[in-house]
Amino acid sequence: MEDCVFCKIRMGEIPSTILYKDNDFMIIKDINPQAKVHLIAIPYSHVPYIDMMTEEGTTLLGKILGKISHMQQDLGLTNGYRIVINQGEDAGQTVNHVHIHILGGEKLPE
Repeated sequence: MEDCVFCKIRMGEIPSTILYKDNDFMIIKDINPQAKVHLIAIPYSHVPYIDMMTEEGTTLLGKILGKISHMQQDLGLTNGYRIVINQGEDAGQTVNHVHIHILGGEKLPE
């Protein structure tokens, strides 16, 4: 956890553009956007992979998805968006802390 970039962002050790935060998670702008709008939803609890999450953790993922849905206009996702969770090295996960990529703001490739 000490070298986890998302934990450092949460603790304020690394600056980030925070668009939403509550007691359980935050939504930030990705520093290397792959779409016009590229955000990351980060649960505060440090869990490397979904299969390591408790029932509370998976419930939190549902809460995050609900919040994204309710905030889509405010987040610039008016015409739809893509949700991506990379799990493991082969899938392209570069930070071993469960997080959700939110992409939109333009027509995305299929």
